[in-house]
Amino acid sequence: MKEMPNVLWLEEIKKEDITSVGGKGASLGEMTSIGLPVPKAFVVTAQAFRRFLVETGIEDALFRKLERLDVEDNGALESVSKEVQDLVLSVDIPDRIKEDVTDAYARMGSNGTVVAVRSSATAEDLPEASFAGQQETFLNILGDVDLLDALQRCWASLYGARAIYYRAKQGFDDRSVNIAVVVQQLIGSEKSGVMFTSHPVTGEPLTIVEGSWGLGEAVVSGSVSPDNYVFDLRSERVVDRMIAEKEIMIVPEGEHGTKVVKLSPEQRTAPVLSDAEVARLATLGKIAEEHYGVPQDIEWAIVGNDVFILQSRPITTIRRPEIPRPGTAPAPEPKGALGVVLLEGQGASPGIASGRVVIVRDVKDTSTIKDGDILVTKMTNPDMVPAMRRVKAIVTDEGGMTCHAAIVSRELGTPAVVGTKKATKLLKDGQVITVDGEKGTIYEGAVEAPAPAAPAALAPAAAPAPVITGTLVKVNVSLPEAAKRAAATGADGVGLLRIEHLILGLNKTPGWYVEHGKEEEFIGELYSGIKTVLDAFPGKPVWVRTLDAPTDEFRNMEGGGDEPVEHNPMLGWRGIRRDLRSPEQFRMQVEAFKRLWAAGYSNLGVMFPLVNHPDEFVLARAMMKKWGVDVENVTLGVMVEVPSSAILIEDFIKAGIRFASFGTNDLIQYTLAIDRNNEHVADMYEPEHPAVLRLIDHAIKACREHGVECSICGQAGSDPKMVAWLVEHGITSVSANIDAVPRIREAVARKERQILLDAARRNA
Repeated sequence: MKEMPNVLWLEEIKKEDITSVGGKGASLGEMTSIGLPVPKAFVVTAQAFRRFLVETGIEDALFRKLERLDVEDNGALESVSKEVQDLVLSVDIPDRIKEDVTDAYARMGSNGTVVAVRSSATAEDLPEASFAGQQETFLNILGDVDLLDALQRCWASLYGARAIYYRAKQGFDDRSVNIAVVVQQLIGSEKSGVMFTSHPVTGEPLTIVEGSWGLGEAVVSGSVSPDNYVFDLRSERVVDRMIAEKEIMIVPEGEHGTKVVKLSPEQRTAPVLSDAEVARLATLGKIAEEHYGVPQDIEWAIVGNDVFILQSRPITTIRRPEIPRPGTAPAPEPKGALGVVLLEGQGASPGIASGRVVIVRDVKDTSTIKDGDILVTKMTNPDMVPAMRRVKAIVTDEGGMTCHAAIVSRELGTPAVVGTKKATKLLKDGQVITVDGEKGTIYEGAVEAPAPAAPAALAPAAAPAPVITGTLVKVNVSLPEAAKRAAATGADGVGLLRIEHLILGLNKTPGWYVEHGKEEEFIGELYSGIKTVLDAFPGKPVWVRTLDAPTDEFRNMEGGGDEPVEHNPMLGWRGIRRDLRSPEQFRMQVEAFKRLWAAGYSNLGVMFPLVNHPDEFVLARAMMKKWGVDVENVTLGVMVEVPSSAILIEDFIKAGIRFASFGTNDLIQYTLAIDRNNEHVADMYEPEHPAVLRLIDHAIKACREHGVECSICGQAGSDPKMVAWLVEHGITSVSANIDAVPRIREAVARKERQILLDAARRNA
């Protein structure tokens, strides 16, 4: 099997290469393959980065510095981040990698090509995690020396303080995260910007195009308020436009970097795009959306008559009309004015909220923000995300629908108004205001939003019908704080609630709590975290997986000094096999479950991971019964992630399981003997391998025959193609990652309709 090279050209890249080229690289390769006008580019692969760490001898020292780091300690975080980045920059890139990069660069143009050097990070165990905005981009790079320097600085940016903090909060192990680097011909944009191929909040067939003069960084960063054009795909015409006053543009500077240039009075108020250019962009956007099957967020550039597509990613913020938005009031049509209007901008994230103004001029100012405040700033940046999680609303001077503040606010479900021009000057610290994130209006004082009037009866075609599927579409949840967002997808329940993150977040092993007589504290943390998710899904099934943390994760926690050192912890002492041999650890989990059942949460199901034999399920069930659980009347199931559990599924059914759920990440590894984290064999990791599909098909058939719910909660449950195959083979339910639920529901509905249509045609 040929190992992954250091460099891949876009023409060589397939979407399956995402673990090697990251989300950005894979998207560019995919767009190139369907003929979209993508500038010439190559990608320095994630494997090249790993070879750099290994061959320079810095890998172990680097990860040792990150172990046991308390990311909430800002001083320690900044210090360790600087040490690690300095380490990456202190060594020379190995000659072979240098040669491959400079040879590829030479092929781009004989006289040297000006390029953009963009990071494209991803996680080995969660390929779609692109970590957008966490790593560096370098523009206007010319020549071998500057290119190699920018490449190494992109690698180092993987360990910026913001990136380390983000990974820790999202539960990613630093060792599992790689970085690829895209080297792309820099388009000297005369005009550029971003477009949403469908409305980013409602999903309506309206293409939103935002544009300004110069390079697109001005729009993406929010340093300029762009023009806004709305193109209706149904009537194929521009139905709305807002020409903003654009004060600056960003342009290349000399042979390295960029500079900010003030615009002339004529350029400031001149429209950036003609209707014909908007229509052309919308057409290209429609091609991308139809190819990917979901609405896209696309960066574009125009030089003369040439249009270029620079990047495309799925829109993850569309909310179906039938799904209530969590945590914010609706934005009703008030019968009268809400109050005195202080200023107006662009409504970027709907909802109404009142609170105390905190002006943030520097990220250091975020330390003064308290829960429930309203963040007012010129423009947010990724360093402000922790503070953005705490506030009730966000207001900015600059930016449009596609700026950082708008995108993050929609992800968080927080009302936001952007592009006000003067919020930081007009509003005062401590002032109480009300923000209407739909209308883009800021009112004086705390204004109580009027109760929405009872909705008038709608004609059948007045609103899109919800997508109804016979196959249940559930959602995976790792953190209680994500429960409301997960519920807002309209999912039919939780197919996997991982409790490792609840436990690992305590930074003490279960054994530590036993040893120090603090079992109640441990049980209370579990109870509270699981209850938060159950409360978000009333009446819907929530399947909680018992502890499945490998020993190397416990070893870094307080109380982990006696953890065994295993050569491959993923194949070692974890899952149900550990719980059965550590009864006190298992008992504390069971006690939390027992209290939740006693409190009336009958929708709680418990599933055991890494079961090899029905005897393990029988023993676990017997232990629960011994500790007072009415095992005949609670829902117990197993993960099918080892080939033996798929082969013996009928014996598990006889032993009394109520459900089974495929953990495909491990099932594929264990069936094919492939370590996903081993770069030498990772390209052999094949979810659709015939042996894997045969095991899954066998288990589905047995479960259907005996009336046992069969589901999937592994990564394959977020792949529309794999989900379509599962539906065709009779799976009862699927469970996807939060952002994937809408597209998975669409994929399920499409396959179910196809099955019905095929059956009707056969019987016609």
